[in-house]
Amino acid sequence: MRPFMSVMDRHGCAERPESEPFGRPSRGAGICCYRGSLQAFVIAVAQPRRRGAQACRARRRRITTTDGPAAAVRRSAGGTMTQSDELKRSTIVLYGSIGMPLAIIGYPLAVYLPPFYAQELGANMALMALVLVLARITDVITDPLIGTLSDRWQTRFGRRKPWLVMGVPLMLVGTVQIFMPPAGVGVWHLLLWTMVMYLGWTMVTLPYSAWGAELSTAYHQRSRVTASREAYVLIGLFLAALAPAIVQAFGRRFEAGDTDGALMQAMVWLLGRDGQFGIGYGPILASMAWLLILLLPLTVLLVVTRVREAPPRTVKRTDWRQGLRVLKKNGPFKIMMLVLLIVITGEAFRNALSVFFMQHVIQIQAQIGLMYLIYFGVGILGIPFWLSLGRRIGKHRAFCVAVLVSSVSIIGMFFLEAGQLVPFAVMFALKGFCFAAFQFLPLSMLADIIDLDTARSREHRAGLFFAMSGIAHKLAMALGLGLSLGLLALVGFDATAQNDATHLLALRVLYILGPVALYMLAFFIAWNYPLTAARQARIRHRLNRREQRLGVVAGGAS
Repeated sequence: MRPFMSVMDRHGCAERPESEPFGRPSRGAGICCYRGSLQAFVIAVAQPRRRGAQACRARRRRITTTDGPAAAVRRSAGGTMTQSDELKRSTIVLYGSIGMPLAIIGYPLAVYLPPFYAQELGANMALMALVLVLARITDVITDPLIGTLSDRWQTRFGRRKPWLVMGVPLMLVGTVQIFMPPAGVGVWHLLLWTMVMYLGWTMVTLPYSAWGAELSTAYHQRSRVTASREAYVLIGLFLAALAPAIVQAFGRRFEAGDTDGALMQAMVWLLGRDGQFGIGYGPILASMAWLLILLLPLTVLLVVTRVREAPPRTVKRTDWRQGLRVLKKNGPFKIMMLVLLIVITGEAFRNALSVFFMQHVIQIQAQIGLMYLIYFGVGILGIPFWLSLGRRIGKHRAFCVAVLVSSVSIIGMFFLEAGQLVPFAVMFALKGFCFAAFQFLPLSMLADIIDLDTARSREHRAGLFFAMSGIAHKLAMALGLGLSLGLLALVGFDATAQNDATHLLALRVLYILGPVALYMLAFFIAWNYPLTAARQARIRHRLNRREQRLGVVAGGAS
C-alpha cells in the first residue's frame, strides 16, 4: 500500500496498511513536512461510499489484530492497537486548523511581495532578487536543524508544542515588518525580516507536521488527521485569494471618492498608509498580515492547549548518509526530483512576474485580486478531474497533460493586448485548473517511489524521501524567483516608471517563454517515466505478500 493512500478492496474498505506508513518519528520525522498530506486529503474526500460497510468494518477489526510488522512492533512495546489510537473528532478538527493561516502566508510572498517592494517602495529589482534568494537558502539550512532538535528536545510541555509557541512571535513580527514596513526602508530590511519570518515558519511547520504523524499509530486515523489539515489549507488558500479581491473593491470605491462609512474608515485605518487607500499592493499585503495576526495565535493556542502530544517512542534512527547513497541508486526518484526542480522553478518564475504582466501588459491592476480568486477557485474544483485522469492514463501521463495544458494557456497570453480582461481571465483560469495536478500528482508518484525503495531495501524511509523533496522544492522556489526578477532587471524593466514598447515586450517574452520552456523540458523528461501503474502493482503485490508472511510469523511468536 502506498504511503498516504489506500487501495480499495471489493467492499470499498481499505486494505491492510503498511507498517509505519508515514515514516518513523525518528531523526527525519521533524525534517519531513509530509507533503503528501494534500494527497491524503484528496483521496479521503474523493473516495465514494460503497455497499458492504458492515463487511468493511469486520475486515478492519480483523486487520487491527494482525497487521503485520506494525502489530509486531506494538506487541513488542506491550500490546496491540487499543482505543487510545482512536482520536476524538474535536481533536482532529482542532489540529488541522493551523493549516489555514499557514496557507494564507505563502501565496502573497510569491505573488504580491516583489511588485510591492519594486513599485511602491522603489527597491532595486536585481538586489531584491538576490535578497529573496538568500533568505530562501537560509530557510533550507535551518530545516534539518529545527527538525532534528524538535525530535530530540524533550520538555515538560512536550517535544513539538514549545517550538510552535516560540515560532509564532517570530513569524508574526517578521510578517508585519515585511508586509507593513515603515516608510523609507530598503532591501536590507526585507532580508533581515524575511529571514526572521522564515525561521519562525520553520519552527512552526516542521514540528507541526511531525506532530500530526504522531497523533495516532493507526493508518486511517492518520488519513483523517491529514485530511483535516488540508481541508483547512484549502480554506486558507481561498481566503488568501478572496481578501485581495475585497480590498481592491474597496480601493476602487475610495479612489472614486466614496470615503464615507464606518467600514470604509476601518479599512483605511487598518490597511491604508497616511490616510490613503487604493488598489495598490500595500493594502493587499496588510490584509494578509492582519489575517495572520488574527488566525495564527488563535489556532496555535487552541491546538497547544487542547490537543495532546504522543509520548516519544524509542526507535532506530535513520542513517542519513546511507539513505542518501540509496537515493542515488533510485532511478525513478532521480527523475522525479529533476522534474520537480524544473516545474517548480517554472512556477516560481511565472508567479514572480504575473502581477507585473497583468498590471503593465494587460493593464488590469484593479482586477488582479479577482483573477487570483478565479485561479484558485477553479484549481480547487479541478482536483477530482486530475485524480480521475491519473487513474485512467497513469499519474505521469496525467501530469504531462497538465504541463501541456498550462503551456498552451500561457502561450495564448502572448497574443493578448491591453484591456482584454475576459480572454486573459479564461486563459488564467485554464492555468489555475492545472493547479491541483501540479500539487498532487508528483507527490503521489513520490509515494510510489517509496514503495519501490521499501521493496528493495526492506526499510521504510518515507521521511527521507519527503525531506529531500521539500528541500528541492525550496531550492527551486529560490531559483525561479531569483532568475525571473534578475532577468527582468537585466532587460531594463523599471517597475516605478512608464515602460516603452521594448521593455513591455521583454516582460511579455520573459513571462511566456521562461516558464513554458521549463514546462516543456519537464514534459519530455516525465513522459517516459519508468514507474508505471503496472510496475507499481507488481511492487505492491510483493510488499503485501511479504507483510502477510511477517504478520503470520509475528502472530505465532505472540
